[in-house]
Amino acid sequence: MKKIILLLFAASVFADAPHASTPFFGLLDRDGDGKITAKEVRNSPWAERLDADKDGAVTAAEFLAGWDQYPELRATLTKLFPQVAAPAAPKTEESPRQAPRALLASEAGIGTRIPDIAASDLDAHAHKLSDYASAQALVIACVSTSCPVSKRLLPTLAALEKEYAARGVAFLLVAPTKTDSDADLRAALAAAGLSAPCLRDPQSVLLKTLGATASTDCFLLDSRRTLAYRGAVDDQYGLGYSLPAPRTRLLALALDAALAGHSPAIPATEAPGCVLDLSTATAASAGSVTYHNRISRIFQENCQECHRTGGVAPFTLGSFDDAAEHAGMIRKMVDRRLMPPWFAAPTAAHSPWANDRTLAERDRTDLLAWIVAGKPLGDPQDAPLPRVWPTEEWAIGKPDAIFQLPTAIAVAATGTMPYQTVRIPTGYTETRYLQALEVLPTDRSVVHHILVFADAPGVRRGDAERGGIFAIYVPGNSTLIYPEGFAKALPAGAVLRFQIHYTPNGKAISDQSRIGLRFAPGAPLHLVENVGISTNRFAIPPGDAHYPVTAALPVPRDARLLSLHVHMHLRGSAWRYELTTPDGKVSTLLDVPHYDFNWQLRYLYAEPLAIPAGSSIRATAWFDNSAANPANPDPTQTVHWGQQTNEEMMLGYVEYYLP
Repeated sequence: MKKIILLLFAASVFADAPHASTPFFGLLDRDGDGKITAKEVRNSPWAERLDADKDGAVTAAEFLAGWDQYPELRATLTKLFPQVAAPAAPKTEESPRQAPRALLASEAGIGTRIPDIAASDLDAHAHKLSDYASAQALVIACVSTSCPVSKRLLPTLAALEKEYAARGVAFLLVAPTKTDSDADLRAALAAAGLSAPCLRDPQSVLLKTLGATASTDCFLLDSRRTLAYRGAVDDQYGLGYSLPAPRTRLLALALDAALAGHSPAIPATEAPGCVLDLSTATAASAGSVTYHNRISRIFQENCQECHRTGGVAPFTLGSFDDAAEHAGMIRKMVDRRLMPPWFAAPTAAHSPWANDRTLAERDRTDLLAWIVAGKPLGDPQDAPLPRVWPTEEWAIGKPDAIFQLPTAIAVAATGTMPYQTVRIPTGYTETRYLQALEVLPTDRSVVHHILVFADAPGVRRGDAERGGIFAIYVPGNSTLIYPEGFAKALPAGAVLRFQIHYTPNGKAISDQSRIGLRFAPGAPLHLVENVGISTNRFAIPPGDAHYPVTAALPVPRDARLLSLHVHMHLRGSAWRYELTTPDGKVSTLLDVPHYDFNWQLRYLYAEPLAIPAGSSIRATAWFDNSAANPANPDPTQTVHWGQQTNEEMMLGYVEYYLP
């Protein structure tokens, strides 16, 4: 018994190097009160030593401090129990999240004089930079209606325009994306309250001279047209994250410095947004890869499901102009393997996932080479037949029942919103079986994701969430359609609980989401079930960049695994599912080395995976609570379980049936 107790305590202590986090504190804190008592660890002698204030309990802080204080404990337990260790964090590449990063002023062109370039605005009125010589400073800001980050920044630019007008600062806007229509630009700028002229730069003369690289770039020129600042407006919005408010108002700080006759403390940054491709490469030779003979087909097969008229993506990829205008962003996202969105690590053998969106290596190579070669158009006779996409409102067909939010929810133009929770009683007096489900927002442009739970009468909220998710909406994943003989149960008297995460997009909008249900003809041969694998007993220390949290799910009966799902919040960085079978063999079911909160994907098996009774599924999540995580709401806080995105969840879902 003493050895078992020591082993348990070793599991809680042996994790990482000094000052690293210990993921097993919550396992020993059995009652979840944030402290470990002697009773909980069977009077282990180490509990007394770690109880610094001698109040009869070990807090998380005392636990961590003791791990640093007693090196002999680490050495002894490491020697006795080397197998009791937190799993190694997955190897990672560059994070998909991008915040503004400082650039060298010399490499960004700071201090150079910009020539007197002319361009016409949306109303065909000509403008020259010298027209603004009387202004104290001139801000030139890129704007785009097809770049989500740029759209979110429009109200911020409008506020800055108004704030600095009295100080003699003039604003000019430039639309770098030729496929953004004049009508869309006018509407977006008017809605944001921007009054500055918006220039077209058809040959990209101004943009190339300024060195623009993104649709969110801003440039500050003094009254002599000397470039004083270039980069991001602020750090509120970036690739893969958004904050309630900016931490650093980069452009405002630069304006204040320039108006005072000083150099900005931060003269140049990257501007996270949609990458611009302003290259002048010559076209490839005849007979090579062209848009019509190759690239258009890659877009059809891999991208147009979302990037089409009526799709969820911010711009379409149905034409050569679409592809050419967004080539810079396409190149960046494909080169970093962030698009198409798929986050499961590749396996040595054939992919087990039915919905694996990984771009084939040949397609990836040809697409990148086409962009580098200057985006040759090719012969229109080589073009594929156009893809015809469904136009029906519901992808599952006409629903038998629809439940909609009783009132529309207002979504602000800027900032962030806490999760919205809405409950809708179904009114069913008997269990219903569902062949298909679909969650459908009325305005997808502001809906980040929706989780729907079917709360049965008498079930507590936390138990309902751990008991499994009922339906989900995320871009590219809004339906559950089961084959004949399979169905999901909707309990009698269930209440549908919508948990909605809205993402403001620069325009005040309302949404009144709904769920459609299509009933099965009767009781199914196989009942599809869903169970959560989670723990709420964790405390992520401030500044910890690789904090692991584990949870396990026993498998008491033979089961067939249908899909896996991962859910964390803004600090979530990686996830791994592992299976331990009764013979002790451990295998990886799913490895997500780069979790992205913006994509709540369902990993669907092509063939149900047989799991023998007596097995255990272990989930390990890693969290990045460091300042290096640009999405981190506050790296100085200890983070616990909570519903809002500034808190955290360690919550996976396992979909299965019992044969």
